[in-house]
Amino acid sequence: MGEGRVRSGRQARQAERAAKGGGMGRPYIVRNIPTYDVLSEENLIRIEQAADRVLAETGIEFRDDPAALDLWRRAGAKVDGVLVKFEPGMLREILKSAPSEFTQHARNPSNSVRIGGRNVVFSPAYGSPFVMDLDRGRRFGTIEDFRNFIRLAQSSPNFHHSGGTICEPTDLPVNKRHLDMVLAHIELSDRPYMGSVTAESRAEDSIQMSRIVFGEAFVNENCVILGNVNVNSPLVWDGTMTLALRAYARANQAAVIVPFILGGAMGPVTNAGGIVQALAETMAGCALTQLERKGAPVIFGNFLSSMSLRSGSPTFGTPEPAIGSQVIGQLARRLNLPLRCSGNFTTSKLPDAQAMMEGTMSMLAAIHCGANFILHSAGFLDGLLSMSYEKFMLDADLCGALHAYLDGVRIDEDQLAVEAFAEVGPGNHFFGCSHTMKHYETAFWDSELSDNEPFEKWEAAGSTDAATRANRLWKKRLAEYQPPPLDDGIREALHDFVARRKAEMPDAWH
Repeated sequence: MGEGRVRSGRQARQAERAAKGGGMGRPYIVRNIPTYDVLSEENLIRIEQAADRVLAETGIEFRDDPAALDLWRRAGAKVDGVLVKFEPGMLREILKSAPSEFTQHARNPSNSVRIGGRNVVFSPAYGSPFVMDLDRGRRFGTIEDFRNFIRLAQSSPNFHHSGGTICEPTDLPVNKRHLDMVLAHIELSDRPYMGSVTAESRAEDSIQMSRIVFGEAFVNENCVILGNVNVNSPLVWDGTMTLALRAYARANQAAVIVPFILGGAMGPVTNAGGIVQALAETMAGCALTQLERKGAPVIFGNFLSSMSLRSGSPTFGTPEPAIGSQVIGQLARRLNLPLRCSGNFTTSKLPDAQAMMEGTMSMLAAIHCGANFILHSAGFLDGLLSMSYEKFMLDADLCGALHAYLDGVRIDEDQLAVEAFAEVGPGNHFFGCSHTMKHYETAFWDSELSDNEPFEKWEAAGSTDAATRANRLWKKRLAEYQPPPLDDGIREALHDFVARRKAEMPDAWH
């Protein structure tokens, strides 16, 4: 018996459920399970006090952005050259104007997402220079790979966001590729997306393209694009990032503020010390958005990671950053800010058991810490150096399982099933009872990739492993992909803008 025949019944049920739900699943998840609090009030206060000491005594450098220094000076910070020091409580006071929850609008309004509160949004991985698959191995990413991953994300009901730099399209000039990337997100997906942050002008181009889609007045009042900006840890904000950060805030768009702390290298080797650093660096970046435009949406981000102290190599999906993420979640809630935390991290070079073990550990940390926007939900391999087609599909399956996990346990008369006990009675099975028949299509999450058949059926179907099944599925998805509709006038205006901007500058490859 062929694999397609073994799996056809499951696929038919999945297709039927997708059709009933509009084809694309939920626009985002509203969690129905509590967050997990690791530290006591006393210990959270100790972390906050330690961060206040770092901010007041050591300070943070803001390089190559005189306007940012001016904003800090006017806000009452102590500015000495590029070093800025903050009195305890100053940043928390500034952050009171940031919204605790906001909507990022999609060009298809039914796909708009709510970020903050009890809401959870899954977005693909971000930033890999390489891509890989089982057929061609590891290679530099291209714009076609970039477009393929957007198509795959758009085709799955388990994601809510198109993402940003899913992989680097290294076949395009560095100074122009952002135009093609944002254009691909808009044309190939009707979900929310992210823009460029690698230069202020590229951030502004991304925002301007969004104005073409949504209208200038709408963009001025609503969030339609995110920009993911990174601290140059330890304790440095460079001008490239703060200029982009301020461009997004100035346009009333959301910056995602993220330190990248590699314990033992860019931060202390102790978990508590890394958390202190993360809190200090992130609060400073979030507060700068409010100085640029009071009330602008902002996301409190975090990226804790560890390293092998014997070799100096980064490690991902390890337990210390996972538990550290739980604490970051508590701290973000105390600041009343939306949270981006953790993701599907691994250093494995293949979509194998190591990849799924490490990815699941870090992904569950994001779920339990209360993350609202989970970047790197799918495709992350090789310490974020590679975006894997097969890992993307396996992770999409995990995201589907997490939809059900976050739903928790619903309690009502029907779910308690007392009538079913009366119908079945002692010693009999529930397989054919009316309660089971009523719920059999929707009672349990149904994996697209797991093989749950008896050994003999699995062997007869070719003895395939999960990565091989994922390889077949991504090819099927790309073959069946249909782009969502886009107004012809908007498409023409976007292409005109991209062509004009490209004509204004020579190609730059570094």
